[in-house]
Parts: sequence; structure tokens; C-alpha cells
Amino acid sequence: MTPGWLEQLKVGLWRDNPGLVQLLGLCPLLAVTTSAVNGFGLGIATLGVMTASNALVSATRRFIYRDVRIPTYVLIIASLVTCVELLLKAWFPGLDRSLGIFIPLIVTNCAIVARAEVYASRHGIRKSIADGIGMGLGFTALLVAIGVFRELVGSATLFGRLDLLTGGEPLRGIVLADGGWLLAILPPGAFFALALAVAGKNVLDRRRQQRLRDAMPGRASARRVR
Repeated sequence: MTPGWLEQLKVGLWRDNPGLVQLLGLCPLLAVTTSAVNGFGLGIATLGVMTASNALVSATRRFIYRDVRIPTYVLIIASLVTCVELLLKAWFPGLDRSLGIFIPLIVTNCAIVARAEVYASRHGIRKSIADGIGMGLGFTALLVAIGVFRELVGSATLFGRLDLLTGGEPLRGIVLADGGWLLAILPPGAFFALALAVAGKNVLDRRRQQRLRDAMPGRASARRVR
């Protein structure tokens, strides 16, 4: 993997994460993450659509008239979402029923349209694919992290209902207790979990910036003088 790809992954996973930094796509992020399995399922679907849409928008950007570019992007994304929805219905019907309307609503995810407009329409296919993978992985990681937190606190389980991903017999995953704090899997719990994630990222970023400032040669020599 080239340094350019690694940098794009780093941007999407942390520095410019769609959910943590740009605060895009919050409706599915808050609604679906009652469990880690739901978060993972929607995240992988979003990752596939974002990567493919970036590639298609980049490949056709010279043929798209500027005045109709947004409707064209939405048409491309809607076609890809339809394909993903049909695949889920065929191979993962339980997961499809669990996610419900939020699979078709990927079409309205602002993060996907934003990357098509801001990045894919201005860069080559390889860079656009790398951007789609990075941003998609960042969104998926956030969905899974919030899903794990809410499931642990709200249900005292971890990766319950793994059968939604395997299509086999019902599996409860890891059961830690008979019950949890119900508020965590209700709508207010989603906002609390997202707020904690954003706050945690800001704290880590500030600490990293402080370490970098402290490591600067000028700072080190100034401390020696004092």
C-alpha cells in the first residue's frame, strides 16, 4: 500500500472522520447503533456504496454537466444502494429486516454526496477509491464503536445476534449479565455515546498537539534557558 493510500486511510479514520469531525450521516449513526452487529452491517453497506460511488463519479466527472452534477451523483448513489439492498435481502435477510429503512436511506447520507462533490469530482479514480475506503472505514469504525458501547451498557451483551451476519441459528454473542441500563439503547443514549466519542477524540488530539509543541526544538531550548 502506497503512502498516499495510507494517508487517505488516516484522514478518513481519524483526522477528518465523517461522523466525529464532519458530523455527517448522524441520522443512521444514532438510530442504528443499538448493537454492534447493526452498526457493522450498516457500516459495511455504506463503505461499499461510498467507495463505488467515488469511483464512478471520478470516472464520469468529465461527462457530467455542472448544472446537473448533484442529481447525477444522487442517481449513481441510488443505483448502488439498490444493488446493496438486493444483496442483503438475498444473502442476509435477517440483517436487512433489522436495519429496515436505513439501508435505502443511505441514498440521503450527506457524507457520501459530500465526498462525491468535494473529492471524487476533482481527483482521479485511484485517489477517489482510496478516499472512499478511508471515509467509509472511518464511518464504519464509529458505528461499531458506538454500537459496542450502547450494547454493552444497555444490554450487557457483546455482538449479540451474530446470526444476522452468518444467517445461521440464533446466537447471543457474549452475555455479561441479565440486563443493562436501558437508557443506553434508547435515543438519548445515542446522543450521549456520540458526545463521548467526539469529546474523546478532541482530548486525544489536544494531547497529541501538546506533545508535538513540547517536542519542538525552540520549546526545548527555551525550557533549558529558564
